[in-house]
Amino acid sequence: MKWVYIVAGIALFIKMLIMPNPTAEWEEFSIVGSIVEDAGVPNAVSGIIFRNRLYDTIFEVVVFSIAVLGVGFLLSNEQPTTMVYQFSDEPSMVLARLGATIAALVSIELAIRGHLSPGGGFAAGVAGGTAIGLIAITSSSVWMEQTYKKWHAATWEKVSVLIFILLAVITLMGIELPLGQLGALFSGGAIPLLNILVGIKVALGSWAVILLFIRYRGLL
Repeated sequence: MKWVYIVAGIALFIKMLIMPNPTAEWEEFSIVGSIVEDAGVPNAVSGIIFRNRLYDTIFEVVVFSIAVLGVGFLLSNEQPTTMVYQFSDEPSMVLARLGATIAALVSIELAIRGHLSPGGGFAAGVAGGTAIGLIAITSSSVWMEQTYKKWHAATWEKVSVLIFILLAVITLMGIELPLGQLGALFSGGAIPLLNILVGIKVALGSWAVILLFIRYRGLL
């Protein structure tokens, strides 16, 4: 039986050397240009994420939501840390809060204009989460949790996920918003809205995870 495998392997090797690979015949065209034309946005990456592979993106958002729930579940049986130390020296606090302000502005820019330039919802959410993390290391953990509850961040996170899934399903059904003029702020159909929703979801989900880690692990 061993010789059968050896002969089959040699035959396959000879086949790859002798027989040419079949090539499809079509007119030359730009794949990036085709994606930009179909999606109606200059950022082809956003067009791929929120149009060509929107089905995958839905589950990526769902997986992130499950990850946030998983952090809470895994830490639920542990004792909260009794003392949380934040940065208290003035230079560190000023630099951290300045960085948080810049990260927050970048997050807003990436969410609103992510379909026109490099960026998008996931990058906006990461920038927003970074801003929240920088505030967390210079502020009271009690104040952070009170602010989280005051603005109903957990509710807004869930609402953003539900709206994203609903809008994505409608898009997959073939019902699309007008594409508008290529390069304009209000263009690309539902892509700008999906970018904003993903940015909100990732930023607020990061806020929840940061609070949980600070509560049970302190500042890492």
